Amino acid sequence: MLLNVEGIHAHYGKSHVLHGVSLNVDRGQIVSVIGRNGSGRSTMINAIVGIIKPSQGSIRLDGVEQSGRPAFDIVRDGIAFVPEERLVFNNLTVEENLMLGQQSARTDYAAWAIDQMYDYFPSLRERRNTNAGHLSGGEQQMLTICRSLLGNPKIILIDEPTEGLAPMIVGRVVEVIRDIQRHGVAVVLVEQKMTIALKISDEVNVMGHGQIVFTGTPDEMRANDEVRQEWLEVS
Repeated sequence: MLLNVEGIHAHYGKSHVLHGVSLNVDRGQIVSVIGRNGSGRSTMINAIVGIIKPSQGSIRLDGVEQSGRPAFDIVRDGIAFVPEERLVFNNLTVEENLMLGQQSARTDYAAWAIDQMYDYFPSLRERRNTNAGHLSGGEQQMLTICRSLLGNPKIILIDEPTEGLAPMIVGRVVEVIRDIQRHGVAVVLVEQKMTIALKISDEVNVMGHGQIVFTGTPDEMRANDEVRQEWLEVS
């Protein structure tokens, strides 16, 4: 098992947000986490990558405990993070942003290069000397994904990658996620759009009230009307 999250609890102040969340991800697997706003999806991702410290539970990458470590050490060990906020360095160019993400290659994992990123998103090549703060939201999303890949991760956590993007850009992001998987890198995809999660995932997890309330294949999710009605659909 590449990533093993076992029984984590997390708080924001006195608010108990995660209640014993467990998640397992194998190498090269796409695992999605879906649920309504406030279900705890982003908090789970933030706990895995070290932005918040779990109050209880275990997070292991290749068997090595990560819980409680600084976020920069977790990233160096191979967990990349693409936040929903698209945190680019506004005053640096596209290429300078990409260069900041570069880390040494890992044994038995894909080694990514800046030219590959430009092949994924040709508009970034065209704007390589443009400050990132002048990019559109879609271009900033592309840039954040590419910068994270250049860290040569074992697994990449992507929070709401298609939020607010035009359909054509959404389609390209989906293609890139699939290619990331083909290179042997695992993906944890936090998404509100169930159709996208079902389209590209090997496993689907549904979160509700800070817990995983369903785990199964996309076909099992499609067949489970009860879970969809209780935890996903807006009444």
